[in-house]
Amino acid sequence: MRFFLNITTVASLVLAGIFLGACSEPTNSAGIEIGNPTIQQDGLALTADFSVDYSEVEVASLRKEVSQDEPVVLDSFSLVLTEVKTYASYYSYMPGYNAVEGMLVWPLLDSTTLSVSFTKEDLVEDAFKGVNLLDGGYLKEIGVAFKPDQADDIYGRVLIDGEYVPFEYNLTNFQSMQLRYHYSQIEIDSSENKANVPVVFRVKLFTKGIDFSKAEISKDGVIYIDQKNNAELWAKLNKNFVPSFQPLRYNYVNESGSDTAYVNDVWKGIAASVGENTLINGNFRSPFTTDWILVRQYGGRADTSIIKEKGDQRIMMVDVVAGGDSSFSVQLLQENVALIAGVQYQCVFTIWSDVEGEITARIGSYDTYKTVGFSEHVKVGKIGSGTESKAFTFTPEVTDPFARFELNLGKKERKFWIKDVKVLRLTK
Repeated sequence: MRFFLNITTVASLVLAGIFLGACSEPTNSAGIEIGNPTIQQDGLALTADFSVDYSEVEVASLRKEVSQDEPVVLDSFSLVLTEVKTYASYYSYMPGYNAVEGMLVWPLLDSTTLSVSFTKEDLVEDAFKGVNLLDGGYLKEIGVAFKPDQADDIYGRVLIDGEYVPFEYNLTNFQSMQLRYHYSQIEIDSSENKANVPVVFRVKLFTKGIDFSKAEISKDGVIYIDQKNNAELWAKLNKNFVPSFQPLRYNYVNESGSDTAYVNDVWKGIAASVGENTLINGNFRSPFTTDWILVRQYGGRADTSIIKEKGDQRIMMVDVVAGGDSSFSVQLLQENVALIAGVQYQCVFTIWSDVEGEITARIGSYDTYKTVGFSEHVKVGKIGSGTESKAFTFTPEVTDPFARFELNLGKKERKFWIKDVKVLRLTK
């Protein structure tokens, strides 16, 4: 899976690796570290920067400055920031939290709005000083919502026959919009306890497939692009506008209704390719860059350790010392399993126990808890019984970037040994 982790996140994982290096080599190493950034125990300060990027679309290499012969230049572009929300999973009681609707973190007390300029490269820091992201959650997305400033459009210049011609693009097609950025797009600096949301408007995407040379130029020498003037061009730019911010997904409202969609090229950086494992660290080889989570609830108690086999293979051992009330009283799970509707996948893993019995294997949604992949009762035998390998083929009906693979191991006191866990993408 090609997660485009930002530099600060990678740096924090490397530091974690140095700290845990002493326990990664012995035959048994206890505990599981989580790779999905947590909303930290002391809270996480929030900032956001807003800018225009003129480079070709390469997430890892941005060039924001304007070249002398840039075909399209934006001179003035502002939007009104109306709210910021976080979307996260929690394994402790969060009164009033709704995972589908997210948590409003700004504004907190009133209907404050804030005008931000993309062309001036605004950084919102002071306005967010009261924001402290709540602790204990595993961050999925941060959503930023805007409405257009009715007194302002996007003003710029387009190069036609070697001369720059000014244009004015009308924003009235969009009444409101929300951009939801994947956690790997968010710059998390653990040393500073700070999360920054870079909201970048990419001009190359905005103008992709657009031929300005055919636009009608008014008598005052300006290309007006709105519902009445250059209407066909306006419609094409409207289609490009919201995806040009490159969030994972977005929704917007206009006079025609509303639209919700994923951004395809961002999805390509998150979803697995054919034959690739959508799970991270399914072989448990890395003790500090994993997304594995051990959940103990409803009377369940358990611990984990990594057992190193010959040939550098590793086994996850889960010791359930109290089974609890139900099978989900102890869960070994991984979130952020990116599934695409209509694509076929196969889940395979090896498991055995010191006590024969059943478990539940499942892929569900972290926010609605509904099954989105499969749910199967699995018979688990002892080592050497010939029943260690499991395989389930499924085709999800919905697209979900944060599906959750679960092994529900509760209800009985027993030990489990698990290895080579995969959710393989089989088709395009």
